[in-house]
Amino acid sequence: MVDLDISPPEGLTVPLWRSLVLNFIDRVSPERLPPLELTSKPVDVGLMAGDLISMPWYRTVFGNIADVVSPETLPPLQLESRPVDVGELLGDDLDRGWWDSLLRNLRDRLAPERQPALQLTSQPIAAFGADASLQILDWSTLLSGPKIFLKDKPKEVSPGTVLREPEAPVAESAPVDRVLLATRMQLGRDLGRSRFRRRIWIGLAAAEAIFLVVAIFKFQ
Repeated sequence: MVDLDISPPEGLTVPLWRSLVLNFIDRVSPERLPPLELTSKPVDVGLMAGDLISMPWYRTVFGNIADVVSPETLPPLQLESRPVDVGELLGDDLDRGWWDSLLRNLRDRLAPERQPALQLTSQPIAAFGADASLQILDWSTLLSGPKIFLKDKPKEVSPGTVLREPEAPVAESAPVDRVLLATRMQLGRDLGRSRFRRRIWIGLAAAEAIFLVVAIFKFQ
């Protein structure tokens, strides 16, 4: 760890007369330092951004024409790292035709790829009505183990009182959120419409594929 020093610099505590004298001495007889020795090799970064902006327009035009006519020949790129297989790129996927996408969707629908079973290392947590509101979970739900319910202490009854049977608690109906109910109904309708449209598109793709196959065998 580096010890951070947030204290003000020593120059703030120097008196004014002393600062003037030091500046006058540095001006009259500056300190002679040894020449700077560079141990690193400079890197050619090309034309700086400031020089490129200050360049006149006709030089940039001729430079662009020269790059088009006779581009600079660069040495081959040497990769020192090992490439990683990332699968199909997004640009290659977008360049394909729409029929390829339909056939792949049909293939995934009929014969989906078999993947290994998901292995969960953590236990599921009870939501406690997370569809309506977000609440803090109880520690009893996060701890794994049997729950122990302790008995209540018996109440002391005076000899003159009459014991009555406790009435059964009336279950209160939870209030229904109309906005949440309407949102859930709208989501169900949207899902139903999307399934219907998906079946139509799959049917059209299957009909087109059958038509193409029949046309190929008929007109050979």
